[in-house]
Amino acid sequence: MNYKKIVTSRIFYTLLILGIQVYWAVLLITRLSGYSIYIHSILQLLSIVMMLYIINRNQNPGYSIGWIALIALLPLFGGLLYLLYGNKKTSRRMQVALSIAHKRMQECMEADGDVLEEIGMLDRRMASMCRYLYKTSGYPAYRKTETKYYSSGESMFPDMMEAIRNAKHFVFLEFFIVESGEMWDSMLELLRHKAEAGVEIRMIYDDFGCWSRLPRNYYRWMEALHPNIHCLAFNPIVPFWTLVMNHRCHQKALIVDGSVGFTGGINLADEYINKTVRFGYWKDSGIRLTGEGVWNLTSMFLELWSAFRGREETPEDYRPHTYHPKDFGGAGFVQPFADTPLDDEPVARNVYMDILAQAKRYVYIFTPYLILDHGLLSALTLAAGRGVDVRIVTPAIPDKKLVFRLTRSNYEPLLQGGVRIYEFTPGFIHAKSYICDDEFGVVGTVNMDYRSLYLHFEDAVFMYQTESLADMYQDAKNTFEISREIFLKDCKTNLFGRLFDAVFRLVSPLV
Repeated sequence: MNYKKIVTSRIFYTLLILGIQVYWAVLLITRLSGYSIYIHSILQLLSIVMMLYIINRNQNPGYSIGWIALIALLPLFGGLLYLLYGNKKTSRRMQVALSIAHKRMQECMEADGDVLEEIGMLDRRMASMCRYLYKTSGYPAYRKTETKYYSSGESMFPDMMEAIRNAKHFVFLEFFIVESGEMWDSMLELLRHKAEAGVEIRMIYDDFGCWSRLPRNYYRWMEALHPNIHCLAFNPIVPFWTLVMNHRCHQKALIVDGSVGFTGGINLADEYINKTVRFGYWKDSGIRLTGEGVWNLTSMFLELWSAFRGREETPEDYRPHTYHPKDFGGAGFVQPFADTPLDDEPVARNVYMDILAQAKRYVYIFTPYLILDHGLLSALTLAAGRGVDVRIVTPAIPDKKLVFRLTRSNYEPLLQGGVRIYEFTPGFIHAKSYICDDEFGVVGTVNMDYRSLYLHFEDAVFMYQTESLADMYQDAKNTFEISREIFLKDCKTNLFGRLFDAVFRLVSPLV
């Protein structure tokens, strides 16, 4: 049994706290009945204070309502659960470090007015979205960037290795999950070879994501391999002490010499290239950028590195044209962006909402989890109600059964609103992508759940009229053909099941 994974799981701490809540209720009845009215009144007062605090926060109403209801049901420990899992604010230390690094990097992120003007001549609404992304996340739009879409991890991995083989100056890696196996071991061997050839290697991995997959203090082992290899474990976990496990680095990126960058749902573990079978066939998606747009991915990496390694960077050393003096090609426009919990702006969610609002013909969505607030659910059904062909693909074989149950609990209102839902019958779909009207697309790391949309550090690439959109569309069509469409009759359940789903949706911010 994997005890490390159990001890650091959200479900473990949730069940522990709920168990204490039940024990406390029994204790009140059996031993403290004489004082119960006073104790209950104090707890109710504290609960009201916590609920008023949540109401006063500038955050999504659906997110707030879920927590308010939970605190009302659990007056003793509902507030503690919120502090552990619901509070979107980062620690003071993390916030200060990241704010300083972000401000420093933003001095190098000027938007090109000509690019925005060109986009505006094609589509004013699109230009407005690009301005919004630049204003909120700080990352501008670019042209002169080639894009290549990947419909699986095994199709992207060879190109990742080829890019590293061609590296002459630096390689940056940032992943939520890294695990020893055919994928990571072969990449690590290549990275060691490149380090010996004088290439600068830097790597960031999330300590929680790798907790049960890598040895403790793996970053020290990595740095001992060669002086040119540097490694950072993001937000280290200390079991039973560091209980606040929010704000994970869910971003994924491989950047080579500033001119080639990869991102998407693919981590560095064998299930992502189907060398290990866990939940049937593992379907993912990714994108490669070659050109000016890679600078946004590089800046995201340097920002985290500077914040937690205390290193002031020289950004000019890592720009796309530093080691690639020729002009880049590529059709259309790209805008890689980051979504962080440093503010109360759900950037990725707003991008998804805007795509649904301006869609004319279709929106096709891949997501492993479907845990929706009222705004997203309304946007999906409103688009379908306007006659837009809205389709969502979720897994048929889940990686987390409770989350899968919660995903399915959202089917009925979507189907009633005209949204078409498919389950990927060959296995688990881990892709996170949107394709709309052959014009717009998003490929990145952002799941359609509360943690991705509100708590994690995420990244994605927003694309307009790029050559890769045709491949995304074809991948969607191919996926529909091998998936099972879900209808209302498939959602029937008994009264107990409906009650369970209702309660489960209530606590969905915990998932």
